[in-house]
Amino acid sequence: MASYFRYDERLGIEIPDLENEWESYTSEERSQILLRWEQIRGYIPDRIHKLEAVIIGKQNQLDQEDDFPTSCRLNSEIADTASTINDLHLWFRVNQDFEAKAHM
Repeated sequence: MASYFRYDERLGIEIPDLENEWESYTSEERSQILLRWEQIRGYIPDRIHKLEAVIIGKQNQLDQEDDFPTSCRLNSEIADTASTINDLHLWFRVNQDFEAKAHM
């Protein structure tokens, strides 16, 4: 199954990395891919929750920070983490696209 997915360090999950068009895979391969994606997808809310906790921690640091460069760094880190959460939300919705293609 590793050939259908690759680990994305930033997101902290495996994401689909299909080399061919969806229709070119056998029904068995598509079933395996969809099963694995459902397993990965099930982890996404937990990953988002962990990243939200990171943001809260950084916001708490920011509330106490008086050093401007450090405040800027913390703001940047918060923005980067929020961007990762946004991307995870997008990947979570990918399941709908996969299922639609699977039923075609």
